[in-house]
Amino acid sequence: MTPHNRATAAFMAAFGTAPARWFQAPGRVNLIGEHTDYNDGFVLPCAIDRQTAVAWGPANDAEIDVVAADAGGRDRFAPVSPIAHADAEWANYIRGVADELMKAGHAVVPARLAIAGDVPLGAGLSSSASLEVAVALALTGGALDGVEAALLCQRAENLFVGCNCGIMDQLVSAAGAAGHALLIDCRSLERRLIPLPSDCALVVVDSGIRHANIDGGYNSRRAECDRAVRHYGVAALRDLDEAILEDRRAGLDSATYARARHVVTENARVLAAADALAAGDLAVVGALMAASHRSMRDDFQITVPAIDRIVETIDDVLDGRGGARMTGGGFGGSVVALAPADLVDALRGRLENEAVLRGDARASVFTASAGAGEMPG
Repeated sequence: MTPHNRATAAFMAAFGTAPARWFQAPGRVNLIGEHTDYNDGFVLPCAIDRQTAVAWGPANDAEIDVVAADAGGRDRFAPVSPIAHADAEWANYIRGVADELMKAGHAVVPARLAIAGDVPLGAGLSSSASLEVAVALALTGGALDGVEAALLCQRAENLFVGCNCGIMDQLVSAAGAAGHALLIDCRSLERRLIPLPSDCALVVVDSGIRHANIDGGYNSRRAECDRAVRHYGVAALRDLDEAILEDRRAGLDSATYARARHVVTENARVLAAADALAAGDLAVVGALMAASHRSMRDDFQITVPAIDRIVETIDDVLDGRGGARMTGGGFGGSVVALAPADLVDALRGRLENEAVLRGDARASVFTASAGAGEMPG
């Protein structure tokens, strides 16, 4: 069943009536630009054709009543600020969005919601941003524009949930376009659509290794970046180039220097990759993706051996005709590959054989399409 159908079924089972409206927002893959967004840098993600769906109906009391079809849970709370935290982690994403909407002056009225999705949880494909944006749409009747929705949802994740993420995930979920990657300047929020070549496929490999941005290494990496910012005396790592990075490194510990070097070099790779992708040059894009993965592995230290092996396997099959890298916050999750369409079957077969040989039944491979952003119902 699709997320739309499962959300509808969950709504009817819980509330005994059909929903009045539906809302949905997609997950994403990030082609290049990891941990650059909260450093005011550049990113190049795509929304994908996997999403979170929310079935909505009016309330018959003064509370927001939420059913999570996938988590098998239920949460009820009054839309009165300040909203208290819930015991269930999934419920805090919804409560946090409601809280930020009210702080921003939006009317959040009592409602009944049922939620379902097909973005794998903890796979580095931004299931959390997909959930946040879909809920923000549902709680405002689809009245938010993409940038406002993204900023509100980012604040909810930062301040209520406790993950200090940047703006990338929420913004591409709200403002992505079918068939395109989205080059985002995370300081100005300026965006440029980059068409994906028609003969190119997005292949996603979910490693099966789950991460948790809240209690994983994500916040510690952000803290290290903040330490580098203070050392260099700049507003953000985006304001450094490689020459300044090296000239002023005296007194900076080697780990923090490496974190900063990843961000500075990654920003340059994103801009080069956007130009190469626009020109349809998959060989250049692939080389930049490979350099990005090495930087995440060696300088930012957020990959794991299983992820590195998946990237090596893909690179061996593509042989310079595309590229692969880890996508997402790290410490598990997924790998994204840009591959010529005529290599997809060979790539899938090799990856599935590799997974079987290593006994990793959790790993999965799927082809994604670059989808559109938020879709009010």
